[in-house]
Amino acid sequence: MASLMIILQLGGAVALLLFGLHLVRDGMTEAFGIRLRMALGIGTRTGPGAFLAGLAATLGLQSSTATALLAASFVDRGMIRARMAQIVLLGANVGTALTAWVVSSGAGALTPVLLVAGYALSRRTGPMLAGTGRGLIGIGLMLLSLSLLDVAAAPLRESPLLAAFLPMLDQAWPVALLMAAGLAFACSSSLAAVLLVLSLSLPAPLTVVLVLGANLGGAVVPVMLTRGLAAPARRVAVGNLVIRAIGCFIALPFAGWIGPALQQVPLPLTGLAVEAHLAFNLALALLIWPFAGLITRGLDRLVAADDRESEPGPLWLDEAALDTPLVALTGAAREVLAIGDTVERMLAQTRLAFQQNDPAPLAEVLELERRVDRRQQEVKTYLSRLGNQASEEERRRAITILDYVINLEHVGDIIDKGLAPEVRKKIGLGLRFSPQGFDELDRMFVMTQENLRMAQTVFMTRDRDMARRLMELKVEIRNLERQSSQRHLFRLREGLAASRETSSLHLDILRDLKRVNAHVISVAHPILDEDGLLFESRLRSR
Repeated sequence: MASLMIILQLGGAVALLLFGLHLVRDGMTEAFGIRLRMALGIGTRTGPGAFLAGLAATLGLQSSTATALLAASFVDRGMIRARMAQIVLLGANVGTALTAWVVSSGAGALTPVLLVAGYALSRRTGPMLAGTGRGLIGIGLMLLSLSLLDVAAAPLRESPLLAAFLPMLDQAWPVALLMAAGLAFACSSSLAAVLLVLSLSLPAPLTVVLVLGANLGGAVVPVMLTRGLAAPARRVAVGNLVIRAIGCFIALPFAGWIGPALQQVPLPLTGLAVEAHLAFNLALALLIWPFAGLITRGLDRLVAADDRESEPGPLWLDEAALDTPLVALTGAAREVLAIGDTVERMLAQTRLAFQQNDPAPLAEVLELERRVDRRQQEVKTYLSRLGNQASEEERRRAITILDYVINLEHVGDIIDKGLAPEVRKKIGLGLRFSPQGFDELDRMFVMTQENLRMAQTVFMTRDRDMARRLMELKVEIRNLERQSSQRHLFRLREGLAASRETSSLHLDILRDLKRVNAHVISVAHPILDEDGLLFESRLRSR
């Protein structure tokens, strides 16, 4: 009975820790999600920028797994290069180690303050304040879980059974490493496994071995979560696992020396497990960074590219379902989501050409545009044949689907007939934007891609809060476009040659990206209009 109580107490403490981690991640995603994704999209043109972007994203999301999935999806969409994605994950690994160091550094006294402040902020209506509040509650629960872990582990530290078992485990380091890896995989968090190791009194070498295992197991989770994605996304996750496995293979034989050496380092006392976790990931970043390109090329051979067949016809437009409006509408909506993914690919390829000054990615844009035109016409024809027994609500849903697919077709036209030729002109004439102008345009590209992705979610979920946030981003886009135009004019007045040569091109790209955003964000209109949250005119009353 005593053993069962100890197991339940440990399980409850770990569950509270994981719940706190999820609260922090969800809260920070709500408050700063679009900014964190933009940091990953924009800040990855250089190695140091990619490392810091991964570090910042993980400190915000409190999950290197979440950062790994974001990086994988960005590589799949052509937003960042594969080599930079591996450096992002090196930063993410250091970020989760820093989180463990901060949480275990004796901040438990702040738990009541964090919980009270978090609760007060979470009651606010704004997504940024409410999300920050949930994040603070999550941090408070994580600190509380550490206290519970310490109390729950006290009987284990004095247990004669553990005293007899530890020497056996200390003599079988590979077994200990695999045990810790399995624990981290089960928790879906290397941080939780490291903090659990921290709560036990273990020999220094065994502590290092278990921390190595926790790092290895934490890298398995993204591999499992991306196994159904395209090859570029899978390579990012597999690369992170390979890198950590290499680090564990190198460090394992030296665990008997590493543990005592770390105990001699004059760091603020947080516990050997946390210090080993931080040291391992810092050393791994320093050692692997120079070879990130070589590892990326090796992953191209290790993870084979998917065999892509020719573009099939409609996947979800079932003729037999037309007599069942609900099923037909669901199929049409899924088909439109696939069209949205194709449009996003067009935008990603255009940005890639813009970034790399290479016209090759634009070759795909024309074919994708033809595909969008054909498939949106098929959706419109399909919905026009919907059975007469459709209810009024189902007819409104059909109109909403039609509106969205028409807007997607307009976006495809803007990319194919506006953005792509403008980027092709930039490349063909050898034009170079000023560093400031390039950054402003690239930021607009990234925000547009993220808005399109959010619009896809709003279209399928019809979530009112997300629709409201999407509408708020329209104002941000408008302000960003106006500010970039003003800065461009200032650079012209200052006589900057690069700005003078690219003046019309800069303004044309800004205009077209703003138009794309207007079409994308329109998906939120019917959702907000149903709740009476839209005005017919933006004119102020006198």
